[in-house]
Amino acid sequence: MAREPWVDQDVCISCGLCTDNVPEVFRFADNGKAECYDQTGASEEEIQNDAIDVCPVSCIHWR
Repeated sequence: MAREPWVDQDVCISCGLCTDNVPEVFRFADNGKAECYDQTGASEEEIQNDAIDVCPVSCIHWR
């Protein structure tokens, strides 16, 4: 079973790093917080390196 990224919106500060770095996977939800809308839009490595590892509040996780 493939892992999928998940954004803890209670922690997200809407900095935009994930949406800028991996727009194929992340976007801003109606509430202004980041969300994962297409986990197949990029490789796990790209998601890890360009979104999870650079998130300043560590709110993106694998589940």
